[in-house]
Amino acid sequence: MEVVKEYVQRWYESGLAPDEYVCHQKQGNLVEIESVATGKRQTVLTFCTNDVLGLVQNEAVRQAAVDAIFQYGTSNSSTSVLSGRIDLHRQLEQEISEFKHLPHTQLFLNAWMAMQALMDAFCHLAIPVPGFQHTRETLILTDVLNHGCILSAVVNAGTRSGKLFGHSPRVRVRAYRHCDVEDLSRKLRRYARPQDRIMVISDAVFSMDGDIAPLPDMIEVLRHYEGSVLVMDEAHASGAIGATGGGIYEHFGILPQYTMEQGVVPLIMTTFSKFAASAGAAISSPLAELIPLLNVSPTSIGTVSLSPPLAAAALESIRQVRRHPDMVKKLQANTRYLRSRLVEAGFDAIGETNVIPVILPSEINPKLFGQYMLENHGIWVSPIWFIAKPRIRMTANALHTKEEMDKLVAAMVATRDFLYKPMISA
Repeated sequence: MEVVKEYVQRWYESGLAPDEYVCHQKQGNLVEIESVATGKRQTVLTFCTNDVLGLVQNEAVRQAAVDAIFQYGTSNSSTSVLSGRIDLHRQLEQEISEFKHLPHTQLFLNAWMAMQALMDAFCHLAIPVPGFQHTRETLILTDVLNHGCILSAVVNAGTRSGKLFGHSPRVRVRAYRHCDVEDLSRKLRRYARPQDRIMVISDAVFSMDGDIAPLPDMIEVLRHYEGSVLVMDEAHASGAIGATGGGIYEHFGILPQYTMEQGVVPLIMTTFSKFAASAGAAISSPLAELIPLLNVSPTSIGTVSLSPPLAAAALESIRQVRRHPDMVKKLQANTRYLRSRLVEAGFDAIGETNVIPVILPSEINPKLFGQYMLENHGIWVSPIWFIAKPRIRMTANALHTKEEMDKLVAAMVATRDFLYKPMISA
């Protein structure tokens, strides 16, 4: 532990540690926060929430969560395999299947567990079955900028969760350049062998860059590898892109059925922490046979199932999205407005979704930029300085007004002028 103590001391001295805040209450996009370091409280306008459709405080969603507590209690207190599921789980899986146009869905407590379960189920086929010999190796190709839940799962895909040593055929993992379909094609030609089981996995919307995976081109590449699997993590796509918020397939005007017609198996991960006012995740598949393998994966059988209020909130949120696509239109209009205003003000706003990263001049410390915005303008953004190229990351949501977005842009300009101009004149 001495190494840990010394490292953390140096970490704090270097200024790399993130600032910490405690939220006391929320009303729309106004949040009362307390600085852990100073104890100071202030009400700020947030542009760093992932509540993209504003459903966290939706009355119907809140009431659904409350009703679920009175019907089932606050927790299921066990795994679904060992002590049964509640009907809310079944309803939620059915709702997601309809929303994503894939007939079979399995719930998980979070995306990290869902991704690890998928690796276990696909690469290792759950548990040994008498008379069945698993002999085919797996090749996984992953976008180099995929979310940590994907990277963690694929890096550990060689051994089934909960086992020290693996007895399944080898799993080989290769990364391809970010959204580079030509590099994906090259890597497949280079590494794929005739008997390989092939999986390509990508974020649909990338959480740090706000850009969208080139889905149609990826399908075109994979159609030459019949039976290959294409996994889309729709954490930042669900509710945000597509005419009705259906995600990346709707964004490109196709259905998962089109992927299957090309000889490729589409899998979709849906998460509830962004658009669905809850927590948890799900894997949807065209194949019923995948579901029991996911259900007995170590991350399913060894973890408590999704709690009733979380399941109910996610279920009602998805129903709200499907009934009221105007929420999605408002989100997308706000995204276009805020991005255009930032560009007009001379900021390097990259991406194309409601995740809006602004790349700062190398001379400016994003952490100082964010602190100045919060302390002097009462606006809360996410400074990024140690997990990606330095930037200010903002998220537009359906509740933001033009006045609030104009206020953000004005504060960004004033902060840039305060921090940057003295450096130029020096």
